Amino acid sequence: MRIGLLTEGGYPYVSGDARLWCDRLVHGLAQHEFDVYALSRSRHQEDEGWIPLPRNVRRVRTAPLWMGEDDEVALGRRARRRFTECFEELAAVLCGVPGASSGSASSAPGGTSTSEADRFANALYGLAELAREEGGLTGALRSEAAVRTLERACRAPGAHRTAREARVPDLLTVAAHLESALRPLSLDWYEHDGLGAVDLCHAASGGTAALPGLLARHFTGVPLMVTEYGVRLRTHYLTAPDAPPAVRSLLAAFQGRLAAEAYRRAEVVTAGNTHARRWQERCGAEREKLRTVYPGMNARPFAEVGESPDCADPDTLVWVGRVEPAKDLVSLLHAFAEVRKQSPGTRLRIVGAPAGPEGAAYLGHCRTLAAQLFPDEAEGPHAAGDNPVSFEETGGPELPAAADAYASGAVTVLSSVVEGFPVGLVEAMLCGRATVSTDVGAVVEVIGGTGLVVPPRNPRALAEACVALLRDPERRARLGAAARARALELFTVEQNIEAFHGIYLEIVSRAPVRRDLLDGTGEPLPFAVPAEAHVPVRWTAASPSLAARSGPGWAASRPVRATTPLPAPEGAR
Repeated sequence: MRIGLLTEGGYPYVSGDARLWCDRLVHGLAQHEFDVYALSRSRHQEDEGWIPLPRNVRRVRTAPLWMGEDDEVALGRRARRRFTECFEELAAVLCGVPGASSGSASSAPGGTSTSEADRFANALYGLAELAREEGGLTGALRSEAAVRTLERACRAPGAHRTAREARVPDLLTVAAHLESALRPLSLDWYEHDGLGAVDLCHAASGGTAALPGLLARHFTGVPLMVTEYGVRLRTHYLTAPDAPPAVRSLLAAFQGRLAAEAYRRAEVVTAGNTHARRWQERCGAEREKLRTVYPGMNARPFAEVGESPDCADPDTLVWVGRVEPAKDLVSLLHAFAEVRKQSPGTRLRIVGAPAGPEGAAYLGHCRTLAAQLFPDEAEGPHAAGDNPVSFEETGGPELPAAADAYASGAVTVLSSVVEGFPVGLVEAMLCGRATVSTDVGAVVEVIGGTGLVVPPRNPRALAEACVALLRDPERRARLGAAARARALELFTVEQNIEAFHGIYLEIVSRAPVRRDLLDGTGEPLPFAVPAEAHVPVRWTAASPSLAARSGPGWAASRPVRATTPLPAPEGAR
C-alpha cells in the first residue's frame, strides 16, 4: 500500500511530537510505501532538520504553520462573494448563531447538533473548493473583510455571550489563529499526483494534522484514519489559560468542530489508551469506529534487567522521569519520610532531568526539602554524612541508561498528579519491577492488577504501599513477573505495528476503487507496489517499471530538504 502520513509539528522533524512512534511505524511496515506530509510549528524546528528516513519513505512535503507568505491571489467579485458567504457561515457556527434549520436538528454525539456539524462542514469544504480554484486563500483569510465578517457573527442575534463580548484585539487574535489553522486549505497537496495517489491517509494526531486528510477525502475519496496518543482537543483546552474569554471560546469552538468533523469522516479512530478513547467519544467519535492501540516500546534495552530480577537492592525505591511539578515529588518525599520511620535503612533514588526552567526550579525546591527532611547520616563520628535521598541523571558511569536506574531498586514509584500514558511505568514493568503508582491518567489500565495503586496527593497511602512491598520479597517477585509478562504482551513495538498493519488492510479492503492501475502486462494493480517487489531474493533482471520509478518530473528541480538524502526524492517544500 501507499500511505499518506500526516503530521503537525512531528515526524520527520528531529524535535517533533510523536516522532518516535511514527519512525517505528514506518520502519516496521517496510513492505508499504509512505508519503509524509508534515506541517511545521517553528523556524527552529525546521532548522534542526529531519531524522534519517528509511527507503520506503518515497516523498516528503512540508508546509509551515508558524508563518505564511501572502499568496498574492486577487479574488474577483464572484470569488469574494463566495468567500464571504462561506467564512460568514463558519464564523456563525463558532459564535453559536443559529441557522435556518437549527430548531429541528437532532443531537449528535458530543452535544453537537447534526445541522451544526453539516454547517461547519459545508463552510469548510466551500472554502477548500474556492482555495483550489483560485490558488489559495491566505490573503483573503488575513484581510480586513475576514475580521469584519467575524465581528458581524459575534454581534449577530443568538451569538454566545462570550462571543458578543469580543473586542477588536480579540477579533484580530482569533482571525490570525484561524488563518494559521486553515493554511492547509491553500496547499497544492490534493491533486492526483499528491494525496490523491495514496491508498490511505493516516493522520498522526487530531486537529490541523487531520485537515489535509479531510480535504483529500473530500476531493479524491481517499479514506482517512486518525490516531491520537494525546487528544489534541484536550491539549488545546489546557493551553493559553490567560487568554481573554472570547478568544478561548471561539478557538475552542473551532477546534471542537474540526475534531468532530475528523472523527465523523474517518474510517477508524485509534486512541493510545481508554482515557483518550473516552475523550474522543465525548467529542463526537462514534463508538464503532474507535480502537485502542497502545504505544509500542522497544523492549530490548530492558531485556537483560527483566530476565535477572534478583540484581536489585531490596532496600531501595526508585523514581524515574522528567522532573516537573506534575510529577509531585514533594508528596513522594513526604511519603518517603513515613517509609523511613518503619524501614530506617531504605533509600530513595530520584533519577531524571528537569523539564525546562520550571522543572529546574522545582528540582531545586525538592533538593532543599530532601535536605530538611533527611539530615545527612554518617556511620561514625569520623565519617562523612550521606543523605538517603539522591538526585541523579542517566548517562553517567553509574547509571548509563534508564534500565540501569530501574535495576538499582526493588520497587519503582510513580507519584504523579497528572499523567497521560505512563511510559516510565511500562519501562519498569519491562524490567520486571514491582510498582507503586498514583491513580491518574491511564495508570490503572496499564498496570492491570500487576502493581499497587493509591490515590494521588496522599503521602500516607503511598508510604504504606511502598512498605508493604519492601517487607514482602515474594510478593514483589510475583508482581514483577506478572508486570513484565503484561508489558511484553501489550506494550511492545511489535504489537503496535501489527495492530496498525491490520487496520490498514481492513480500511483499504472496504475502500472503493478510485482509479484503475495496471501493471506492465495490463493486469489490475490493486496497491501501489506489487507484493512480489518485496520478496527478499535477487532477481535475474531488474524490472523496467520499477527501475523507472524515480519520481515525477516536477520534483527534479525541487530537491527534498533533509538531513539524510532520500533514496528517491519525490517531494519538495
